[in-house]
Amino acid sequence: VQLVESGGGSVQSGGSLRLSCVASGFWASSHWSWVREAPGKGLEWVATISKVGRETYYADSVKDRFTISRDNSKKTMYLQMNSLKSEDTGRYYCAQRFKGPTNRAEFADWGQGTQVTVSA
Repeated sequence: VQLVESGGGSVQSGGSLRLSCVASGFWASSHWSWVREAPGKGLEWVATISKVGRETYYADSVKDRFTISRDNSKKTMYLQMNSLKSEDTGRYYCAQRFKGPTNRAEFADWGQGTQVTVSA
């Protein structure tokens, strides 16, 4: 599967962005997640959605600000990010994992990610 993340950009603190992750090829009917990587830091899990979207899970740092969703018919997953903070800055990736991956070796089909930069 090839993954293409998009929707990132530069915003001021308090702003909003909507990220998309589009898959080409096989779209697994399983849990999918968003993770992010800040400069000098490792991968941080952000949010996970179940295979039909009934269950969602969020890191404490983004709870009540971010919303994960998916459209299986379009092989697409989304991340609506509101009330953005400077600590949300990083490169965001999607992956077919439950609450992960937490390191690059755990997943083979990395996309290029999409950069989110939040200025104070």
